[in-house]
Amino acid sequence: MQPLYTSVKVNNEIELCEVLDNECKQMIERALLKERISYYIRWPKQSFFSRKKFCCIICVNDNAKAQAEEVVQAVCDETGYNVRFILKKSPNNYL
Repeated sequence: MQPLYTSVKVNNEIELCEVLDNECKQMIERALLKERISYYIRWPKQSFFSRKKFCCIICVNDNAKAQAEEVVQAVCDETGYNVRFILKKSPNNYL
């Protein structure tokens, strides 16, 4: 008998997109929660001379990448906000 969690991959989060507006971030969060997609927000360290006042990176599990990308694209098309899709493996700084 094997536990249920043996087939689940862990530590395979990807950086989905970079968001530069707080309202857009909130809309994306609501849409991801509505679709039951697990996510976390990474706040990159801002440099002193950075022009970006607000910047966050939304990360999701690699298994939900396609669905999350569709959700974010739908929010951006509906509202007109621009986000930059990154779609690369997230660095694990906590290990």
